[in-house]
Amino acid sequence: MNHIEDLKDLFFNTFNQQVEQMNLLEASGSNRKYYRMQAGNISVIGTYNEDYKENSAFLSFSKYFLSKGIAVPSIFAENLEKNIYILNDLGNETLYGYLCRLRNDCGCFPEEIIPIYKKTLDDLLKIQLLGCNEFDYSFCYPRHSFDKQSISWDLNYFKYYFLKLANISFDEDLLEKDFKTFIYFLLEADNQFFLYRDFQSRNIMLYENKLYYIDYQGGRKGALQYDVASLLYDAKADIPQNVREELLDYYIEKLQIKLSEHAASFKKYYHGFVLIRIMQAMGSYGFRGFYERKTHFLQSIPYALKNLEYLLSNTQLPVEIPCLWNVFTQLIQSKTLQQYAKPKLTISLNSFSFKNEHPVDATGNGGGFVFDCRCLPNPGRYDQYRSLTGKDAAIIAYLEKEEAVKQYFEHIKQIVDMAIKNYMVRGFEHLSISFGCTGGRHRSVYFAEKMQKYINQTYMVNTQLNHLMLNY
Repeated sequence: MNHIEDLKDLFFNTFNQQVEQMNLLEASGSNRKYYRMQAGNISVIGTYNEDYKENSAFLSFSKYFLSKGIAVPSIFAENLEKNIYILNDLGNETLYGYLCRLRNDCGCFPEEIIPIYKKTLDDLLKIQLLGCNEFDYSFCYPRHSFDKQSISWDLNYFKYYFLKLANISFDEDLLEKDFKTFIYFLLEADNQFFLYRDFQSRNIMLYENKLYYIDYQGGRKGALQYDVASLLYDAKADIPQNVREELLDYYIEKLQIKLSEHAASFKKYYHGFVLIRIMQAMGSYGFRGFYERKTHFLQSIPYALKNLEYLLSNTQLPVEIPCLWNVFTQLIQSKTLQQYAKPKLTISLNSFSFKNEHPVDATGNGGGFVFDCRCLPNPGRYDQYRSLTGKDAAIIAYLEKEEAVKQYFEHIKQIVDMAIKNYMVRGFEHLSISFGCTGGRHRSVYFAEKMQKYINQTYMVNTQLNHLMLNY
């Protein structure tokens, strides 16, 4: 773990302060390690990544984007020889997390998030068009463009890590022929733009009422359609088809203003890029889920199958790829894969006061967890906080600056993770998780809200939230 000390040294050399708190952030789909590093009023993100070329690409792209006014992380310090760098802290709220929160409140796709998606598409077009000018593609890694080799890698990733591990049958030779046909079709599209590569809701941050963009180290030269497909067919975001159409039309209108000749031919290739993006993502689900046994990646499979089913019924490509089409049909009909589409487990999350009634288990199971938050700092002791609740920003800020609160939640997560994974495997239908504190309005509400957000982002289950003391 020498990189931790290296990051601390880089922090001290940059800010002339010793690190007071350093917490490893939740792992993503990569092997990079991110740490929130804090001292006084300084909060930054320290990054360690063993891949030198990937680091070089990310830092080079960041500097260029910043020089062009694109909202990406600022770079405070770097040491490429030690594979580390420090970025500004953009908080924890992703576009996906915000979407989930709004969706849970209204029970449907929230209309108020559509303008945010449109702003995201505005920003995407700016980023894409930067690739037409003096952009330096020499830093791109592992390829300088989304070319024949890049597409072939994605298709083989899909074949070996998803199709084979999901026991889908196919004729190897016929599938390879269809792959070649499909590749040449995609390469017909103009590819003189910057291709972000992973432009999806988890790589878009909402910080201080502004959108920021992260994780573009895999960027390269490519076609416009790919990143639009990545955003609109982002699996777990599960954007309704009518909203997808509205957003696609919006993007094409903006493209028409900038490059009318590309707007005219955009849709000819668009659904082909939707398919290659879905196949690339399914390869990732297979590698991380089937092969590495990280089961939460498998929870995206039902959404990908739903998207495939729509595409097979509503689109027709101008090329013949019968074997690949048959593979898609098998995927949609696979009973093995359909099991991931049936979330049986419902998790009830409750906040309450130990002075009043405790949560009642309406299912009759009588099990679950009750966590006592009275051991933690209590904002309710202070006059300025008494009228607020654990939903309010001031209470959240008060609690999240306390190391004991962070440690408490991390310990709870380990216990809850173990139970959820076990219950899902065994087909259980209900789990109760309750948080109690003195008044039932601050700490318990904060933890119930935070746990629901974590569970919704991590597992394919149903959640129900009930704040007993806020209902009075």
